Amino acid sequence: MPVQSHIASEQPGSGLLGAGDIRRLAMEAGITPTKKLGQNFVIDPGTVRRIVHEAGIHAGESVLEVGPGLGSLTLGLLESGADVHAIEIDAALARKLASTVREFMPEAAERLSVLNMDALQVQARDIPDFEDGRPFSLVANLPYNVATPVILTLLARFPALNSLLVMVQKEVADRLVAQPGTKIYGVPSVKLAWYGNAQRAGSVGRNVFWPAPNVDSALVRFQRTQGNHQPDDTRAVFAIIDAAFRQRRKTLHAALRGLVHDSAYQICGIDPKRRGETLSIDEFESLSLAESGRPFQEQHNLEASGSGYDAKLS
Repeated sequence: MPVQSHIASEQPGSGLLGAGDIRRLAMEAGITPTKKLGQNFVIDPGTVRRIVHEAGIHAGESVLEVGPGLGSLTLGLLESGADVHAIEIDAALARKLASTVREFMPEAAERLSVLNMDALQVQARDIPDFEDGRPFSLVANLPYNVATPVILTLLARFPALNSLLVMVQKEVADRLVAQPGTKIYGVPSVKLAWYGNAQRAGSVGRNVFWPAPNVDSALVRFQRTQGNHQPDDTRAVFAIIDAAFRQRRKTLHAALRGLVHDSAYQICGIDPKRRGETLSIDEFESLSLAESGRPFQEQHNLEASGSGYDAKLS
């Protein structure tokens, strides 16, 4: 789907931000975009409205935005009638965001809250409005260098985070939606699948950003489908996933030695000669459940006996 370019009026109170608005706001705040924080600001109102549309955001809904920057997407979300909770790590940008909304969309100012914090450190208690369990969405232009950990961290800490629409580097998007057996299928693909279903929602050109990045971008849509996992279950499954992909050319039997016993493969019907890159999230979960469900004595009396499988399985 091609990006449709629109010309913004770039006048106070007009709504969304254009290129001239972005540069003026950055100058006023003394902000120079930095690669360290992955700052590439969206300057095309058409792209902003496209993201909001793809996210399916409606009036009265609650939205979490990570890395709002100078407010391009924030204003688009507010334009939809949603309540926006923005998390911004850059103190200067966090201070500027509220005044930008008051300038361009004053009627929506009361529907914005800004938290100056690292999204990887945020807890449910930091955003009281999300503690009541009502579903909310994540919609964000995520910094490329932290996109995957931000997504997985927020899904783990906010059980009510029901859906997301994020703009990320194209290669990151490809990994997030990759399927078993493909070359780019890996830890991000499997861990995101633990929580629900992800799919590509289109591409975004470089010309809609200031400064223009050296990479292409893409949209990823996600819907939580797996309910709320217990933390212990998540840790157990993720430990197996991490080990299986640490040396992805190894068989499961070799990669998971000391973590998964031979009988677990038999219980769940998974061939230990397979590689981790061929397993679906359901198979990783089955392997974890089979391991955790083995009798206590069997799990704690095996060090002397070894694995019981022939070395050729490695």
